[in-house]
Amino acid sequence: MSSGVNGFEIRPARATEFETIGALTVSVYLGEGHVHPDSPYLAELLDTATRARSAEVLVAVRDGEVLGSLTVAEPGTPYADIARPDELEFRMLAVAKAARGQGIGGALVGAVLDAARVGGYPAVILTTMETMADARRIYERIGFVHVPERDWSTGSGKPLTVMRFALRTPGPARVE
Repeated sequence: MSSGVNGFEIRPARATEFETIGALTVSVYLGEGHVHPDSPYLAELLDTATRARSAEVLVAVRDGEVLGSLTVAEPGTPYADIARPDELEFRMLAVAKAARGQGIGGALVGAVLDAARVGGYPAVILTTMETMADARRIYERIGFVHVPERDWSTGSGKPLTVMRFALRTPGPARVE
């Protein structure tokens, strides 16, 4: 996986990058007010090594610098919060503030859509929050739609929004 746009590459994260990915994810979620400083969720965001044992962690890098990351979880695995059997889920999208506006978030999400196609999943699902305006713009631009009947709340009562992207399934060849 790679992107010729702006010279960054999207690929599975390497163990040597886990600490940087965790720190980036915490800095985005905490620094932008998505997570309270006392939240136990911060430890989960920081612990990329544990995530990588049961989910795929993708990273965007340029010249060895980690620019962004997300976690891809298959249904029924520990990091799949909401995925049904026919949905691939992704979580924890984080793009460094200095790298925003370069297509990194969209490229990471695009890699998930590609993985869903390869894996035979007809849909991709995610959870987001109202405060995640930048990420929500990416999701909406790509074509994710709000699925209000699946919205839920954290243990502390913070409302979460579920969005879904239905992949087009190839139909029969069109003959004219």
